Amino acid sequence: MTFADVLDNVGGMGRFQRTLVSFLAIPLLMLASHNLLQNFTAGIPQHHCQIRLSSNDTRQGNSTVRNLGAHQLLRIAVPTGPNQQAEKCRRFVALQWRFLDSNATLSNETVLDTEACVDGWTYDRSLFTNTIVSEWNLVCESRSLRQMAQSIYMAGVLIGSLLIGNLSDRFGRRALIIWCYLQMGAAGAGTAFAPNFTIYCILRFLCGMAMSGISLNSVSLCMEWIPSKYRAIVGTINGYSYTTGQFILAGVAYLIRDWRWLQLAVSLPYFVFFLYSWFFVESARWLAISGKQEKAVKGLKKAAWINGKKEEGNKLSVEVLKASMQTELSSTKSSHNMGDLGRTPAMRKISCGVSLVWFATSFAYYGLAMDLQNFNFNIYLTQLVFGAVDIPAKFISVLTIMYVGRRFSQALSLILAGVCILANIFVPQGLSNLRMIFAVIGKGSLAASFNCAYIFSGELFPTVIRQSGMGLGGTMARVGSMTAPLVRMSGEFFPPLPLIIYGAAPIISGIVTCFLPETRNVPLPETIEQVERRSRPNEEDELQMKVLLPSIKSEYLKDER
Repeated sequence: MTFADVLDNVGGMGRFQRTLVSFLAIPLLMLASHNLLQNFTAGIPQHHCQIRLSSNDTRQGNSTVRNLGAHQLLRIAVPTGPNQQAEKCRRFVALQWRFLDSNATLSNETVLDTEACVDGWTYDRSLFTNTIVSEWNLVCESRSLRQMAQSIYMAGVLIGSLLIGNLSDRFGRRALIIWCYLQMGAAGAGTAFAPNFTIYCILRFLCGMAMSGISLNSVSLCMEWIPSKYRAIVGTINGYSYTTGQFILAGVAYLIRDWRWLQLAVSLPYFVFFLYSWFFVESARWLAISGKQEKAVKGLKKAAWINGKKEEGNKLSVEVLKASMQTELSSTKSSHNMGDLGRTPAMRKISCGVSLVWFATSFAYYGLAMDLQNFNFNIYLTQLVFGAVDIPAKFISVLTIMYVGRRFSQALSLILAGVCILANIFVPQGLSNLRMIFAVIGKGSLAASFNCAYIFSGELFPTVIRQSGMGLGGTMARVGSMTAPLVRMSGEFFPPLPLIIYGAAPIISGIVTCFLPETRNVPLPETIEQVERRSRPNEEDELQMKVLLPSIKSEYLKDER
């Protein structure tokens, strides 16, 4: 009897498990709101230098100034760029009254004096009522701070995955998820009242840490309370919860156009999650492995009672549990660490391949998902479409994973995503519909890549270091998401460069994936030695084949005669 048998005896996928999965999935709906929130809270409204009327200008044309429309005033105060739009970062030193004549032009020798926006900017409030960009003037020379804020949030996600993952192994999944709900609610709500950009970034960093803790411990609690045959279904439910959250974000952001109120709206629900999380039951598997068998039995009996299996629960004891978990308890005593991921040739190959897959997928995903305004499309509709494409993309990926193969699905999704991203380099800005089509296909392919990576990576690593391997992949994904906003800044030097980098990364990783072993219909490796044997021809098998081939050939020739 194993721990899986114990779970089946106390109800399997009973009312207790279904309730737990439901209450863990609800907070996951809101994670997308925080990951992609800066598309709206840091939206860039149309802007230009604030127009200053000097006393001379007022005396010169007092009545004229009063009668000028906004467009005419802008024409005489702000220079026009190559796209016939008002410059965002420069204005004329003096008003150019002659531009009131629509036929007025400048000779090639004429150079008008301009200056920076020393008096600030004027923002168009029609799309966004207020954002951190318009409130703290994160434009022109300060525009890189917008991308920096998102990278700081992703740095929090990275640190959280490293720190909170270790803490949950030490103090339990329940305690950490309760704390992370509280931290997300407090830091998120506090962000809405941030008095300056520095405080905003600090609080967003804390939100990123909490996001990692919620994600990691939700998965752990689910997987450790759910029987093996239901884990794929539960994993799909969690994945689609995040997808649904993208719809919620689009709707809430459309209704709430002020960044402070929007930040508050997506953060306050975590206080509710914090309150009901006190009723969660700690993972019995973790308790037992941590030497707290009495508490594990108590938790299992509670699950049995809720599932209507009270009699089976009463049969449980510490001795029964220890006897059932002999294999698990003995495996925890084996000495394996992160160093084993690169100790042997096959493990180095797998570790490097998986690292590149996770990095490229997350890097390109956030490169696309965090720049919705660049597609010259309605940003709220774009967010909705970007969320909707995940549904068929993940479904198709499941079919190809099951019936074609893991390696093929992973490579195809990555290469297709890269090609779609690179294709947008050659599409003119005016063809917004075509640009949107390429972006949607690319984003859906990356969602499929994420879906495949969870399964493929888990099957490549042996049981003894599977968690370490998955942790490596998760860490590289965080590095990719943290790097993505910084690469966007390279567009200041060469506009197509970000798309070139975002597109090249998944294509390269897709090619590398082709050199990883296929795992479809292959038993999970238990040890590093099994992985090494599968990676190279077995010398004993080759010797046996050399002995058997002559006899097989002679038998075949005899039959032919």
